[in-house]
Amino acid sequence: DDPDDPATSKRPSTFLNVVALGNVGAGKSAVLNSLIGHPVLPTGENGATRAPISIDLNRDGSLSSKSIILQIDNKSQQVSASALRHSLQDRLSKGSSGRSRDEIYLKLRTSTAPPLKLIDLPGLDQRIMDDKTISEYVEHNDAILLVVVPASQAPEISASRALRAAKEYDAESTRTVGVISKIDQAAAEPKALAAVQALLLNQGPPKTSDIPWVALIGQSVSIASASGSAASENSLETAWRAETESLKSILTGAPQNKLGRVALVESLAAQIRNRMKLRLPTLLTGLQGKSQIVQDELVKLGEQMVSTSEGTRALGLELCREFEEKFLQHLTGGEGNGWKVVASFEGNFPNRIKQLPIDRHFDINNVKRIVLEADGYQPYLISPEKGLRSLIKGVLELAKEPSRLCVDEVHRVLVDLVSAAANATPGLGRYPPFKREIVAIATAALEKFKNESKTMVVALVDMERAFVPPQHFIRLVQRRMERQRREEELKNRSSKKATDAEQSILNRATSPQQSGGSLKSMKDNKDIQEPSSLKTAGPDGEITAGYMMKKSGKGSGWSKRWFVLNEKSGKLGYTKKQEEKHFRGVITLEECNIEEISEDDEAPAKSSKDKKSNGPDSGKTSNLTFKITNKVPYKTVMKAQSTVLLKAESMADKVEWMNKLRNVAQSKGGQVIGEQSFPMRHSLSDGSLDTMARKPADPEEELRWMSQEVRGYVEAVLNSLAANVPKAVVLCQVEKAKEDMLNQLYSSI
Repeated sequence: DDPDDPATSKRPSTFLNVVALGNVGAGKSAVLNSLIGHPVLPTGENGATRAPISIDLNRDGSLSSKSIILQIDNKSQQVSASALRHSLQDRLSKGSSGRSRDEIYLKLRTSTAPPLKLIDLPGLDQRIMDDKTISEYVEHNDAILLVVVPASQAPEISASRALRAAKEYDAESTRTVGVISKIDQAAAEPKALAAVQALLLNQGPPKTSDIPWVALIGQSVSIASASGSAASENSLETAWRAETESLKSILTGAPQNKLGRVALVESLAAQIRNRMKLRLPTLLTGLQGKSQIVQDELVKLGEQMVSTSEGTRALGLELCREFEEKFLQHLTGGEGNGWKVVASFEGNFPNRIKQLPIDRHFDINNVKRIVLEADGYQPYLISPEKGLRSLIKGVLELAKEPSRLCVDEVHRVLVDLVSAAANATPGLGRYPPFKREIVAIATAALEKFKNESKTMVVALVDMERAFVPPQHFIRLVQRRMERQRREEELKNRSSKKATDAEQSILNRATSPQQSGGSLKSMKDNKDIQEPSSLKTAGPDGEITAGYMMKKSGKGSGWSKRWFVLNEKSGKLGYTKKQEEKHFRGVITLEECNIEEISEDDEAPAKSSKDKKSNGPDSGKTSNLTFKITNKVPYKTVMKAQSTVLLKAESMADKVEWMNKLRNVAQSKGGQVIGEQSFPMRHSLSDGSLDTMARKPADPEEELRWMSQEVRGYVEAVLNSLAANVPKAVVLCQVEKAKEDMLNQLYSSI
């Protein structure tokens, strides 16, 4: 074909081009014949190729391995390899007298060749191969450069002009493959073979180390062709395998996957793939730029007119899909004001809860007024439960307004997002009435979700107002009785007569082993003079450690555990064994009360017969026990336990544990039930409700104390609402806006 012909001048992409570079007699044509599978190109030691030859190969698996189809224009003709070779030799000889650079173009179809375009250039050391001619073929930035060097020249490969040309146009060797030809001719040259093996192992000179090298003999195709038509159909495959075996015998230390014609095809394919990956981003960018030009042109021309109701409906739904995509981007992504929803949950709403006028409601005069209005004057000191319930309901009622305001804030954010998404949808801008309709439908749906959300958050508050756990008031009465009992002990302790009378009562009620006393009497008791077994550590002795028995949270058994108290951090932790490094549980004493308990408190379900059967040592053992509870009712102390029962190993250990725990709890804001002593054991009548009712120490002080307990409960409930109201808002408004609102939009359209 004439390359100047306009019909053939448009060449396809150069991704599949392979350009052979090498000096005269390097074996370039033989290497390309090996790729084609037929001896089509003329070969010879004195430079058979005197002009560029371009062969466009197409693979046709239906042909036999001996067939070659020559395509000229739209016509196909079967030819033989020898006929083609002689034709090329005649044409080359005619142009040899001058400086002809005309390219010879062939288009062939075979079953043996890969679908490549092979370009066989004359030797680079010929006169016609100047820099301009070389660059004309090599500078195409996607063509694979096939550098062919004979094995005998491998030791001086750094001086190869072909290698220099390849490095000039492909410095990073992303599209270069090296071929060492004529291995058989250098079989008797150890120096050449050593250089070849170094190249194959990528251990050659620096310029060659990043190029994939393949070794060839290059005569397999000629041998297979010379076998004649009588040869079997697979004679070419046999010749290629024989060539590979010969190479293995000559290059014993070379990698097996770099020998022969198959290795050459795989190396070419790998470089083509690498080049495509390298060039793909640039190609995509160019395509996107052209696509944008087309889109801009379409916008100028206008869209196709819709003339049917089905077309109108399809257009409307398409615009709805665009709006949905923009709305979700604004809500969940960073494009819009979706962050304002979280800002409301974490900022305005909790702040409004904290700013509720709780102090005014828990003022003692207000508490007294509410209790009197609810219970009347007489019973409120005995059982102010009804009045305190009324106080709790009144304070929790205040939480409704911040909850409603949170719902309104989120609603305004969602309405703004709808408007912003509609404005950001390009298609809606061309249909203003339709845009207004979409915004109206979406806003109406959001209004419905807002009302549902308000109902939900108000119901959450009403749930807390409607049911206050009765255990809370039982605990109030118990603590009030304990408080009055301690005051009675303080009064009795002030006079020696009262102390003697109390000791007499104790001696009559219990055995000597069961009797207890105040902390002072414990210290004075000669029976409790053993030293404490606890260990201390730290610069100021702030770490205290020792064994105690801990009552299991699941059953009634006791387990021996190693406890460590850190007075600086205010935490008490325990492990199963002393050598363990990680605590199995930690108690924050700042939030806790520390109480001395008796055997009756520890096991109230025991009958009198059971207590007698426990033996004389049962009282002594129970005196070693104390408990830790949370000062806020119904909050856990550790894990799922609301009460932790502990038992010291000796009375001396218990005294030291109680003193240190009491000091830490008081310094960190906790409470110690029992003042500075362990409470004395009383008879049942001494702490009865009747006695408490007959002798109220200070009614107003009692009421103030109970209101503080109720306030702790209310604050815990408000904290719970601050966490749960946002969940209800997300469920009723945000999630429905993402699904139900858009579904309603589609159905309405």
